[in-house]
Amino acid sequence: MFSAMDGWVLVVLLPLLATSQDVDICNAKPRDLPLEPHCIYRNPNPEDETPVLTGEPEKIPESTNPRVWELSKANGFFALSLYKQLAQNKSSDANIFMSPISISTAFAMTKLGACNQTLEQIMEVFGFTTIKEKTSDQVHFFFAKLNCRLYRKKDKSTKLVSANRLFGEQSLAYNQNYQNISQMVYGAKLLPLNFKEHPEDARVTINHWVSNQTEDKIRDVLPTGALDSNTVLVLVNTIYFKGQWKSQFDKHNVYKADFTVSESRTCSVSMMFQETKFQYARFQDDQVQVLELPYRGDDITMVIILPARHKPLAQVEEMLDLQKLTEWLDGLTETTVSVQIPRFRVEDSFSLKEKLQAMGLTDLFSPQASLPGILEEEAELYVSEAFHKAFLEVNEEGSEAAASTAVVAVGRSFNLNRELFAADRPFLLLIREKTINTLVFTGRVADPC
Repeated sequence: MFSAMDGWVLVVLLPLLATSQDVDICNAKPRDLPLEPHCIYRNPNPEDETPVLTGEPEKIPESTNPRVWELSKANGFFALSLYKQLAQNKSSDANIFMSPISISTAFAMTKLGACNQTLEQIMEVFGFTTIKEKTSDQVHFFFAKLNCRLYRKKDKSTKLVSANRLFGEQSLAYNQNYQNISQMVYGAKLLPLNFKEHPEDARVTINHWVSNQTEDKIRDVLPTGALDSNTVLVLVNTIYFKGQWKSQFDKHNVYKADFTVSESRTCSVSMMFQETKFQYARFQDDQVQVLELPYRGDDITMVIILPARHKPLAQVEEMLDLQKLTEWLDGLTETTVSVQIPRFRVEDSFSLKEKLQAMGLTDLFSPQASLPGILEEEAELYVSEAFHKAFLEVNEEGSEAAASTAVVAVGRSFNLNRELFAADRPFLLLIREKTINTLVFTGRVADPC
């Protein structure tokens, strides 16, 4: 990457990182990790906890730390809240795609240096207050465990690449303990850049780093003009995913079909087809079909939520919350399904600032921010911008070569006992780690054309 810059950073951090690198964080106990953030948040009313979900007591997945399970649910709450913010600001025929766990992780790194109301707002907006042990240091420990579940056990055919980093103005001295914990828990380092004199060079440097981390799949996460000489701190997070279906679509069963983007517009797509057993359910009262397609390894799956043909997707988005989603996922059963979904490529890029401010994270993006744990000396520090860019490609394996294959008649495998799942209109998708239901991606495919 950038040898001169990284060489400087590594020289500074080497004495601190030598100890932390000896710790196997995935098997470590809390006492093994010196997690001492500058400030620690504690719930002022620990007895006033509201259960996350009502009804029967939850069954925690086997071999799962209860707090990691709660953190996964907290991410689910945040994911759906942020999704609704994005949906409110986009037209109904626009795609949406993001990685809520990537965003939560990146802001948890910022939380390491936060205090006072800034820390409280981060805890509340990202749902960290729903974790029973509500101290900041414990949240970081559970994040480390959650990341181990997500990124260290995938099937070799699955690519899940996440990159998180903080870029700070180089004239400021950054707290070594903050940098050490960021590296140890999140695998992220803070890179000083010369925003004051060369903001455009800094932008190019950040974009180049992101491109390297995502196998060149994500470029220009920071648009031209995003930085200026007043930039103090920029938080960037990216994620790239590509997986192979456990049950692949045959390239010879790809055909051209119309996709209804809106009442006034249709377009031609390459529709993939297969009929086999999947986890599936049709919920008549909610007027949706829910289908789960597993990737190789079974731990990562794609969930597609398809409204009934006469039901606008916006109505499904409005009703969707974690309790409803959990109800749907728990109701899936193995069913023979005739599946028709389009090939599509989704790439989304946006600033998180306004969305998170609307959700209550206001202090962090203003001079009122309290981030005393990031710098060695007291100074006015705040997050000037936060950008997110995510990318997903869905095909049947070798899709480019199969673009002009023969048409498949929809009813050619007619089976009276099978369900029909034809995603020829806008739908929601979730990519999750199934064992603990961590939402890695959430999105809307409204225009796959």
